[in-house]
Amino acid sequence: MILKKCQKKIYARLFGWVALGVDLMLKFLRETMHRQCEVQRLGLMPYQQAWDLQNALAEKIAVGEQPETLLLLEHPHTYTFGRRGKEENLLWTENQLQSRGVDVVWVDRGGDITYHGPGQLVGYPLLQLAPIGWQGSRLPQADYVGYIRTLEKVLIATLSVFGITGFRAEGKTGVWVHPKDGIDLKKIASIGVKVDSKGVTRHGFALNVDTDMSFWAGIIPCGLDGVGMTSMSDQLSMLVDMDAVLDVLVEQFGAAFHKEMVNV
Repeated sequence: MILKKCQKKIYARLFGWVALGVDLMLKFLRETMHRQCEVQRLGLMPYQQAWDLQNALAEKIAVGEQPETLLLLEHPHTYTFGRRGKEENLLWTENQLQSRGVDVVWVDRGGDITYHGPGQLVGYPLLQLAPIGWQGSRLPQADYVGYIRTLEKVLIATLSVFGITGFRAEGKTGVWVHPKDGIDLKKIASIGVKVDSKGVTRHGFALNVDTDMSFWAGIIPCGLDGVGMTSMSDQLSMLVDMDAVLDVLVEQFGAAFHKEMVNV
């Protein structure tokens, strides 16, 4: 009888230790996943395909089945309208759009209309801004704005490595530069994001690296009259290598968001 009681106590302690070990291991895995950010370099990808991929990965991230992820890619010629988009900010006719091979897509990010195309580096960070399992109608405004400011910081730091001085403009989102002619500010990077009800970010930023700037003539960028757009190549009067920009941006993203960037 005494032996059986001792065995039960030993088994209970063993099960307790095993359960504790499993809990600690799960906690370690969750913390490791949160520190790491998976980087996927996808090349040229149609807009809808990239949007579908964002949504699928964001669902997994929300339940801890996928590390936070940064998608880096280029799109074929596409105009996208955000939630505040106004049709009158699309200037080209249907015939012009077809002749230039431009798709038009309405999406659920913030902001108005923007352009995506080859030579533009698009980044879609899928980050868990709220704890796993969080449910809410809206992320606190301070966290949302802080996230956008950190994205701007990443872009400004990336530009700096290439000798371009980027900065924020009062009351405007994105990154701006002084053009070579020194007259009006020009926008070099745009930001439009969404944070879903589970606290996971979607959409992101677009940095003009070596973009065909003629496509900006088809829209009123961001719905702001008189906004001039520029690219890294225009600012430097030379061709800028996209892969080099990708490498620098990944490094700056990890530093700004305190993430270990893991290429897959």
